[in-house]
Amino acid sequence: LCNCSSVGSVECNRTTGQCLCLLGYTGLHCHSCARGFFLEQGSQRCQPCGCSPTGATSDQCDHSGKCQCKVGVTDLKCDRCSEGYYRFNETTCEPCQCNNHSQTCDSSTGTCLDCHENTEGKHCELCKEGFYRTTHPAHGCQHCPCSIVASTGTCHIQHGETVPRCDRCRPGYTGLNCNQCDKGYYNSDSICVRCKCNGNVDPALSPSVCRPDSGECIGCLYHTTGFHCELCEEGYSRDPVGTNCTRKEATLGPEPTEFTTSAPNTTKATSFSTAVLNSTLSPTTLQTVFPVSSSDNSTSAFTDVSWTQFNIIILTVIIIVVVLLMGFVGAVYMYREYQNRKLNAPFWTIELKEDNISFSSYHDSIPNADVSGLLEDDGNEVAPNGQLTLTTPMHNYKA
Repeated sequence: LCNCSSVGSVECNRTTGQCLCLLGYTGLHCHSCARGFFLEQGSQRCQPCGCSPTGATSDQCDHSGKCQCKVGVTDLKCDRCSEGYYRFNETTCEPCQCNNHSQTCDSSTGTCLDCHENTEGKHCELCKEGFYRTTHPAHGCQHCPCSIVASTGTCHIQHGETVPRCDRCRPGYTGLNCNQCDKGYYNSDSICVRCKCNGNVDPALSPSVCRPDSGECIGCLYHTTGFHCELCEEGYSRDPVGTNCTRKEATLGPEPTEFTTSAPNTTKATSFSTAVLNSTLSPTTLQTVFPVSSSDNSTSAFTDVSWTQFNIIILTVIIIVVVLLMGFVGAVYMYREYQNRKLNAPFWTIELKEDNISFSSYHDSIPNADVSGLLEDDGNEVAPNGQLTLTTPMHNYKA
């Protein structure tokens, strides 16, 4: 009997006993799977391995149908590149070129995927924006020391240098790392702000324009002054348009002012007017006292003394004169009061003699002096000649 497999054969050679096997089967009775086939579990039929001739080492597979793949090739039939390889070709898969910054790449193009250590690019050969590649390969890409407020945030290391340099600073910033204020700007709370000098500073003469720490303008022009060159120098004022500082016109003193002083028991007034000064000091006299030069570049006493100071001097002189007049009036008043009190003072003298007592008063020298009531004794009499007679019960004295 041939005893051939009913699944793997079609007939039998009755002379030799060899069964005629179907494709994929082999053996005397066609019970085994041929090379390149495997016995499928369940159906018990021989199925072709289907191994890729490019990716597999042979056409043989195991009982599960898995082929033996070459290096860099994977999958059941060895028809796909494994992780870290790409470009499945006639020979094998090529390894990914990612500069050790990625383990995977696109299986068709070889573009690296998931670059790490702050790298990017097709082969992870570039640093991400805001990072720079150090001179030491092991350090990879480091963060740029550039603020995105003061610069674009990107940097690079130039040939021959060891520290990074920011690619481009924003307006108002300068320096290797854009951490300094440029000319025409000053530091305000770690932010560079443009100097405010009202157009009265020439950058050619003062390159810094203002102080970098405070913003105070340097070298104000056109007769201006102030923190921001917003004021006019002494002796200058804004023109009607309000843009330029022009020299003040020379004018006379202030309006006339009267001062009046009075003392008790007197009605006296003293007035002093600066109009007298204005009428007395003609322009010629003023020019003699404060010479004025017609040239703007000349220096004169009148220019040094402003009209405000001149008015203060005049007012001081007026006050001094009024105080002196008040002192004079007060002295006269006090002198007159002193004379009145002296005349009315009850000043007496008594002279004792052997036969009489003599009384005399300061009023004796005054013809119209009233001496009545000086002595209130009823026994006293005043003689017609002005002498005082003292009368007692026992003695009669005549003075």
